[in-house]
Amino acid sequence: MKWWEGIDFTSLILYLALASFGALNIYSVDEASGTRQMVWLGISIFVGLFIFLTRNKLFENLASIIYIAGVLLLIGLFPFGKEVLGQKNWYKFGPISLQPVEFAKLGTALMLASYASRPEFDLKDKKSLYTALAIIGIPAVVVLAIPDVGSLLVFGAFFIALYREGLSGWFFGVIAIFAIVFLLALYFHFSGISLYYQVFAILAIIGFYLFFNMSKISWNIVTALKILGAAVILCGLTLVTPTVNEKLPKHQRERIEVLYKGERQFRDTSGYNLLFSKTAIGSGDLFGKGYREGSVTRGRFVPEQQTDYIFCTVGEEWGFVGSSTLVILYIFYIGRLLYLAERQKNAFNRIFGYSFAGILIMHFSINLGMVMGLFPTVGIPLPYFSYGGSSLLAFSIMTFVFFKLNYSDTNSLV
Repeated sequence: MKWWEGIDFTSLILYLALASFGALNIYSVDEASGTRQMVWLGISIFVGLFIFLTRNKLFENLASIIYIAGVLLLIGLFPFGKEVLGQKNWYKFGPISLQPVEFAKLGTALMLASYASRPEFDLKDKKSLYTALAIIGIPAVVVLAIPDVGSLLVFGAFFIALYREGLSGWFFGVIAIFAIVFLLALYFHFSGISLYYQVFAILAIIGFYLFFNMSKISWNIVTALKILGAAVILCGLTLVTPTVNEKLPKHQRERIEVLYKGERQFRDTSGYNLLFSKTAIGSGDLFGKGYREGSVTRGRFVPEQQTDYIFCTVGEEWGFVGSSTLVILYIFYIGRLLYLAERQKNAFNRIFGYSFAGILIMHFSINLGMVMGLFPTVGIPLPYFSYGGSSLLAFSIMTFVFFKLNYSDTNSLV
């Protein structure tokens, strides 16, 4: 058997294409940052080659150690972290910065895969379910305390892996209902709609849900109490949402308001980045203005454009065709990872693959939604594409760990 048999060259080529195209666009925004990104890409590939040389069960055996190390690095941010925009989410070592939350995601994915791949694991058993939720929840709570809302949302990606392993769909339904109620409550708040109408709207949502699921519900006193409790909780959420919004820091509150009131009302504050980001994307038309020819990009109208808002560079310089091509590459790449994850004979490999693909889905969708004004600005990088050594390295490590797992699984005889 030749050594390269088992390497999924399709995924590898897509990874290199995304990372290289990202560095190219970063260079267009800032030459020094683009050069450093290429250096980090070289380091990431070197680390990836080293991962390929490790023994097959290394990451499965070290899952708990990597997980604990990731949580401790997050906790260490409180006394030793560097504060940026009210968030202590960076370590500073001279000219090098490290964002430990990216590596905590790797540790959580490994630990969840290690636990959920045990023969006795069963999500219908409360102990299994609560332990899996604790594995996700411990680093998530630390991230919330930082606070880093964007990274907190990404931890929701692990529920995709749990759903594949048997988590009931009702869990996602409950989350969806709470999200809808929260967004509606904010809309009512900003629109000045009376609290009476807000409560009526929530009760109507519950009524529609019950109407369309009437045949699936076993009616008894316990069920009635659960429905009543849910109605009280949702109405309570509606009433407290405006208070929670007012307690947020000014810049975070304005980022939410931008979605409802438009970025032009906040063009000098939280809407500035979004306004010029949409201007850049829209000005690219069909084929773009050409590489390093974007007026918004060259004029540096979007602060730190090479990081979270790098997609607007693609829109301006490469146009609708370039932007669409990039989106298709991401969709195809993530779809390929899910396909490979489903093919794994080893449960640990499968769960890690789904976790990794879920993380990419969350980053990709939130970042693009943020840049186009469909989601508040929360500081989420575009995987492989946004400038940042620790981000690129962490994503690359997860990438090559899964490539290694897939390689081992493909060449195994079991």
